[in-house]
Amino acid sequence: MGIYEELQARGLIAQVTDEAEIRELINKGGARFYIGFDPTADSLHVGHFMALCLMKRLQMAGNKPVVLLGGGTGYIGDPSGRTDMRSMLTPETIEHNCECFRQQIGKFIEFGEDKAICVNNADWLLNLNYISLLREVGAHFSVNEMLRAECYKQRMAKGLSFLEFNYMIMQSYDFLYLHEHYGCNMQFGGNDQWSNMLAGTDLIRRKTGDDAYAMTITLLLNSEGKKMGKTAKGAVWLDPNKTSPFEFYQYWRNIDDADVMKCIRMLTFIPLEEIEAMEQWDGSRINEKKEILAYSLTALVHGEEEAKKARDVAAALFSGNGDDANMPSTTLTAEEVGDGMNLVDLMLACKLGKSKSEIRRLIEQGGVLVDGEKAEGIEQVVPADDLKNGVVIRKGKKVFHKAVMA
Repeated sequence: MGIYEELQARGLIAQVTDEAEIRELINKGGARFYIGFDPTADSLHVGHFMALCLMKRLQMAGNKPVVLLGGGTGYIGDPSGRTDMRSMLTPETIEHNCECFRQQIGKFIEFGEDKAICVNNADWLLNLNYISLLREVGAHFSVNEMLRAECYKQRMAKGLSFLEFNYMIMQSYDFLYLHEHYGCNMQFGGNDQWSNMLAGTDLIRRKTGDDAYAMTITLLLNSEGKKMGKTAKGAVWLDPNKTSPFEFYQYWRNIDDADVMKCIRMLTFIPLEEIEAMEQWDGSRINEKKEILAYSLTALVHGEEEAKKARDVAAALFSGNGDDANMPSTTLTAEEVGDGMNLVDLMLACKLGKSKSEIRRLIEQGGVLVDGEKAEGIEQVVPADDLKNGVVIRKGKKVFHKAVMA
């Protein structure tokens, strides 16, 4: 089985421009492909995770990845899949975010001579001459076709800015530039990027006459319309300072039953034969599948040691053994705590709710435990002496957090 057939078997391939050519190219390790990452935050999140895993799989099969950091397109913001305009980032923020991305991606992809390369489209986009771009690139785009593109449809009702309208042209120019300067012959991305990717492929073929290809990967966790990586508390980040290894483990440990095998197929590097055997397991073993998924992905992102810690902490907590050494925690100052701290304020400080009203509602509904005991009410005060030793707050059935006074 070639890598193309494996991607198909794992359910990763959504759309391709030229299947026979792409199959032969990547099976022979002849793809010089790129995936772009716009630096909208200072950390990648699990929404980027599938793209990283795809790059890793293709690199292992001998293909050459080009990691494209969107230091230039980040000035505009991709309208794909959005109903509103992105916040405008400062140049300093964009540069900082790009550096954070570069370091994180380096944990997945092997960079070096004849391996992967990392480039930043700020290096060519920020120096473009507008008139030259219009003549050399804009002339190849039909406004009528652009307005029919899927990536713009959601924005048309509320209004699409001219700034965002240019995004497709910028992304297409990226592909052309990478093709001419780095020999890039293929672009990968999510399903929502298909219109942009087709535009880039067509631009190369029209301007150079060379072959260029595009392939999109299936969006994950869309069976119930969910965005991958979104939880009640926000995005699940790959940066351990934003989402701890334990929280990352718990995110995958608690995904819907219907999505478990899909995630195992798409995201883990477990051999397909083993996955097919797992699919025959009795339904009573669903938690075992979730633990395998959570451990595999936590080890991939944070390393084996952190994955073992997360697994052990989860097992201990849910068995009632109370091992909280590696539990997510918040350290409070004596000034913050005083003689004691109201439970609502304490939970807000621990980021266990978006607002006081949300936390009050949760407490009133009986969804909060303090050191194993049901919260007394929204007026409960947690004494300073207890916080000196550390207090474990349990939110719902699956979220544990330790509050400690320094």
